This record gives sequence, C-alpha cells and structure tokens, in this order.
Amino acid sequence: MPFFSWAPLVFVPLSKNTDTKEMEKLTRLEALLLTAVLENCVDQLAILGYIMPVSHEGKTDTSRVSREQCLGSSLTCLPRTLLPPRCGCESSAAPAAGTHRRSRSRERWELFSFTQTEVDRPPRGTLSFSLQTQRQYTSDVITATMKKMEDSGTFDSLVEANGREKAKKSNLNDILIREEEGKKEIKSLQKQLQDVKKETEIELQNRDNVILYLKNELQEMEARAAMEHRYMKKSTDLQVHQAQKKCSNAENRLTKEIEVSHSPQPLLKSVSS
Repeated sequence: MPFFSWAPLVFVPLSKNTDTKEMEKLTRLEALLLTAVLENCVDQLAILGYIMPVSHEGKTDTSRVSREQCLGSSLTCLPRTLLPPRCGCESSAAPAAGTHRRSRSRERWELFSFTQTEVDRPPRGTLSFSLQTQRQYTSDVITATMKKMEDSGTFDSLVEANGREKAKKSNLNDILIREEEGKKEIKSLQKQLQDVKKETEIELQNRDNVILYLKNELQEMEARAAMEHRYMKKSTDLQVHQAQKKCSNAENRLTKEIEVSHSPQPLLKSVSS
C-alpha cells in the first residue's frame, strides 16, 4: 500500500508568463483552485511526516502504531480537496470559501500537531532525517506560496524558492566538480609520487650494486696484495737463506784450505825423502 497518493489535481490554463520580471496576478478563482490543490499537498505531506519516522534499528516503532491508526481513521473523515466555486459567483463566494478553507486547514493542522510532541525525531545523519527535512522544507514552501497567493494573487515565493534551489544545486555541482578535480589532482600527484619513489628505488639499487661491486674489487685487490706480499717475503727469505748457506760453505772451504796450507807435516816428509 503506497504511503503517498496525489489527489486529483486541477489544472487551470494560465496565460501568465512566469518568466517575466513582473508576474501578473492570478484571478481569485485561479488562486482558490491552486490553493486547494496546494493545501491538499500540504495535508498529505503532514500525513507522511507521521508515517515515515522509524526507530534507530531501521524498523517501524511499534509504540506509534496505535497513534498512527487513530490518526489515519480520523483523517479518512476529512475531505481531500476543496471544490472550486462556479463561474459567475466568484466575487460573492470567494471570501466565504477562503474563510471556510482556512478554518478547515487550521482544524487539520491541529489534528496533525497534537501528536507532534510524541513522535521521536530520527537521528541526524540518517536517511529518515534527510527525508523529513526535505518534506518539511517542501511543506514550508507550499505554505508560503499559499499565503502569497492569498495576499497578492501571485506565487513569487515559489519561483524564488525554485531559484534558491537551483542556486544550491549549482553550488553543489560546483563543489562536486571541484571535488572531482581535486580527486584527479590527488591521483595525479600520487602517481607522480609513486613514479618518483620507483625512480629513487632504482637509483638506490644501482648505487647499492655499484657499492657492492667496488667492495668486491677492493677485497680482491687486498687479497692479491696480501698474496704478493707473502710471496715476496718467502722469496726474499729463501734468497737470504741460500746466500747465507753459500757464504757458509765458502767460508768452510776457505777455512779448510787455510788449515791445510799452514800444516808442517807434509813439508817435512818431502824433505826427508
């Protein structure tokens, strides 16, 4: 069962140009017809205000079922639209119809508002609160339009509200566009940052490779130098040892020769013979 159903709307052919700077006034008959339709819309919006609220868990609050049923049964007894006056009696029936309509609207509003303090307002930031805010704003705009049509026979307030909403929508679109541009710029900067990080990582890796290569070269040079040093030391020690041994042998030989040359026995033997 739908919660909201529009009453039969009465469309009045208007020859007024709503885009002109100064809006022409509506006739009393047209104002009454449009006001009746708008009043019905306000009533249905008010009914929606007591049907839509839900509890914090997202389920219908059972404590309000009896009140809503009572309210619905009371509203079924109320007329939905105001019958327009017939042509020819507009001047005489308009004041009485307007007074009757205002009194009936006041009665309906009193019927709607007597339970208003009992209905829990949904928490901020929820979908229910957003819908209730939009519903209340729409109801306020329609009420202001009805009052404007009763006072001056025009609906300038509706046009102004529409202009304000267009301006808000335009501002919101600008904000969304700027947000998208900001997101794109952030993505571009993040990509640039990632590229810089990759380049830095590659450069650091290359530097590490060069450092490792130089370390290996240094170790090889140190090992080669140590090996050459040990070889030169061994070679020098060997040459010194050989030279010492040669000198020792020569010394021994010379010593023996000297001893032999200074010995007298061989000379005496040769003389005696």
